Formats: sequence, structure tokens, C-alpha cells
Amino acid sequence: MPHLPRCSGILLHPTSLPGRFGIGELGPGAELWLESLHRMGQKLWQILPLGPTGYGNSPYQSLTSFAGNPLLISFDALVRDGLFTPDDIALLPEFPDDYVAFGPVIEVRTAFLKLAARRFTTQCDASPLLHRAFEAFCEREQSWLDDWAMFTVLKDANGSKPWTQWPRDVALREEVAMAEVMSALVTEIEEAKALQFLFHRQWTKIRLRAKEMGISIIGDIPIFAAHDSADVWANRELFHLDENGEPTVVAGVPPDYFSATGQRWGNPLYDWEKHQQTNFAWWKARLRQTLSLVDVVRIDHFRGFAAYWEIPGSEATAVKGQWVDAPGDALFEALKEELGANLPIIAEDLGIITPDVVALRDKHQFPGMKVMQFAFGADTLAEEYIPENYPENSVAYTGTHDNDTVLGLFRSEADEHTTRTPEMVQAERRTILNYTKTDGSELNWDYISRVWQSQSRLVLCPLQDALGLGSESRMNIPGKSGEFWNWRFRWDQLTPQIEERMKQVTQAAKR
Repeated sequence: MPHLPRCSGILLHPTSLPGRFGIGELGPGAELWLESLHRMGQKLWQILPLGPTGYGNSPYQSLTSFAGNPLLISFDALVRDGLFTPDDIALLPEFPDDYVAFGPVIEVRTAFLKLAARRFTTQCDASPLLHRAFEAFCEREQSWLDDWAMFTVLKDANGSKPWTQWPRDVALREEVAMAEVMSALVTEIEEAKALQFLFHRQWTKIRLRAKEMGISIIGDIPIFAAHDSADVWANRELFHLDENGEPTVVAGVPPDYFSATGQRWGNPLYDWEKHQQTNFAWWKARLRQTLSLVDVVRIDHFRGFAAYWEIPGSEATAVKGQWVDAPGDALFEALKEELGANLPIIAEDLGIITPDVVALRDKHQFPGMKVMQFAFGADTLAEEYIPENYPENSVAYTGTHDNDTVLGLFRSEADEHTTRTPEMVQAERRTILNYTKTDGSELNWDYISRVWQSQSRLVLCPLQDALGLGSESRMNIPGKSGEFWNWRFRWDQLTPQIEERMKQVTQAAKR
């Protein structure tokens, strides 16, 4: 990152923030978190994608690449805006404070957010300045906001079914049907826009507060769009779809050491020829919108810009796929013309990376990722992931949202989530202890210190590693289904002692 000095930070998605209302919010909890980062001497806050999530609650399967997740809207801020009263808040049930119970949280918060949106759109006289700001927001963001508002309202009206299961004329956006929708659901569409305005207004305040403290925010976008999204529904011509809107080919990764059948993600693949004909206009809009919310963006599955694994849509697994070249170089040149020569992009280049991916990353001077957890195998060290070997133009981590925590992995046994045998587990532990020359009692701090001392310009750790937590706090297990993305921390876990130790490690590493 040419504009960022040697510095460090913490990975924590806003949903994991503490608070009274079931899920982390963009209000007092986020402000307190920024103050904690400042006390720890950290200059980076990395988050996961901010978009509204669909089935499974994964930030990487968002219903849109452009809108924000209304579930993050702060109820305390809505009280300050006069959209909620203390009596309204008193009606909220109690939620767990250490995890997100997504089912009841979504049900309750959605009902309350609809109430707030209705009050906002019907009380224009109460706050004329706020409503003028809303009108300006709708005009400025019209290119994506209209499509998103119609999509989310139609999805709600059709029982949350995927758009391909809606009435055909609406699913395919026929002109007469869309005019009827806009007329019949005008109130609901306006309320959906109001929620986006409130989200962006609150996020802007948080981002400005971060800037005041010298904290940069690292955002995240998946390379592919979800099939059930406003992106695909509104831009069918940019994806490989059949006449009914179903994907003819989908994304994934081929069989490997970890999975005999590979991973079939199911995202529709881009029709890159159509994107090139528009000089990548959709991608320009996507990155411009993301960079209006964050300072730096990590792009997940960067290798897909060099070549991607194409799976026939009719296949149930990723076995029968093929590698197809992608026009990544042309895309990034077009993005540079639009957004400037020094694109603030981090390339997620983990896994098996081929020379063409390295060449693409290095040509555009994007830093890649280094994860210390990947350094240790059974009685071996993976040289490129040892902190002493990290290049300056890289972003280093103790682990990511897809990894177990440092202590969780060290203490884990062979189970259904891994391909490791008991013998391999013991050998890996020996390798870790031999490398760190410790007894493993404070292994999370050993990892943080080693990563912080590396040459990587930017270094981060998940908050779980700073807190010394185990596998119970893991955010996700790639390729597995289950209850993920729901971890939250409590303020009593982030003690003054931990804050001071993070500050000392950071100062010692001259970050």
C-alpha cells in the first residue's frame, strides 16, 4: 500500500462487536472499538464484506455488491434521530451477548427496522435537513440504489425465494411488469432506500471517527457475485445464464489434497467478453462504491483474475471443470484509468498459486497475503509463510476469518473438519514449539510478536488471537455448512492488560 506506512491492526467484523441488541452495530459499540484500537496503538481495522447477507449469513454471499447490511444499523443512533423511543427499545427481547442468534435477531430487527423506515419516510416535516440529505443520497446513488430497493422488496414479497423463482416477467425485468412493481410497491421501495441512507449515514460517522484517530479501514469483496443477488438480477447480460436466469457455468475450485470433489461454490461466472465491451463499467462502479466506504480493499480469490475453475451448472461437484483464462490485466488497467495508478488493493493469493497469478499481482504491485498458521506442517516448515521470509510488499496475518484461532489450532485434535491424522497433529505441534522455542503457554502472543516483527508493511491478527481464545470463537470453516459467522466478543474480555500488551508489541516492532 503506497499510502500506508509500516503499521498494524486487528481483523474484526462489525457483527462481532458487543452491544445490547443481538448483533454488533454501527453505533456506540463501534466508537468504543475505535477507541480501544487507538489505545492499543493500532492503525488498521479490517472488516469482512459489509453487504446484506442471504441464506447462511455469509458476508461472502451477499445479496448485492453495493448496498450495506441494514442489520448493522445502530438502534441507539435511531433513538437519537427520533425514529425510536425508549419505549420502543424496551420492547426488544434479550439476546445472547457472546454470539449472534441469527434467526431471532433477523426476525426482530427486521420488524423494528421497517418501523424506523416507515417513520422516517412519513415524518418529512420533523427533520427537513435529514430528508434533504436523504434526497441527495437517492440521487447520488441511483445507479445501484433503485435496483437494490426493488430487488429486496420483491424478494420479501415473494417469500424470500431466489429471484429465478419469482413470476417470470418480474424475474426477467420485463418493462410492463417493472412499471407495475414500481407503482404497487412505491412505499416499500422508498423504505428500503431509507434503510440504506441510515446505514450509510451511520457508517460515514464511524469512518470519519476512524480517520480522526489515524485508523484506516480495510474492506473486503469476494471476486464473484452471488446468483441470488441484485447484481445478477439487474445485469443478467454480464453473467453466463440461460433464458431462465439459471447459471450455465458456476465457480469453484478443483479437487485437491483437502477435498476429493473440490468445492462447487455455485456463483455464476462472468461473461468477461461482455464486461470488456463496456470497458469493465460494472467493475469500476463496484470498486468505486467499495472505496467510498473503506480505505483499502482485499479481493478474495485473486487467482480468479488470471484463470478460474469453470464448472458446468448441471454438475453437482467441482470434479468436471476446466481452467479458463480471465482478463485480469485488462481489468486492472481499466480500473487504474478510472481510480488512479495506485489501486489500494490487497490480493488474497493463498493456496496453490501459479506463475501467471504471481505475475499479475506483481505487475500491478498489489501486496499478497502471508498467514503464519500456514508455515507449520508435520515436521516441516513452509518457507514462504515463515515471518522472517515475508517481503515488504505483503500483508501478514496470524490467521484469517477462515482459520481456526492460533490456540484453537494448536490444541485441536484430528476430527471431521481436518485431514490431519493424530500423528500429523503431534508432529505439527512439535514443529511449532521448535520454531517458536517456547512451551506454547502464550502461543498467540508468540505468533503476534513474530508477525509484527516481520518485514511486511501491514500486519494484522483476528481479535480472537489477541484475546487468546480457542476454537469456540472461530468465525468460519471453508467448505462446511453449519452455524458460522456468529461469534461476538464481550468488553470484559478485552482487558486493559491485553490493550497494553498489544501496544507494547506494536511499539517494539516499530509500527
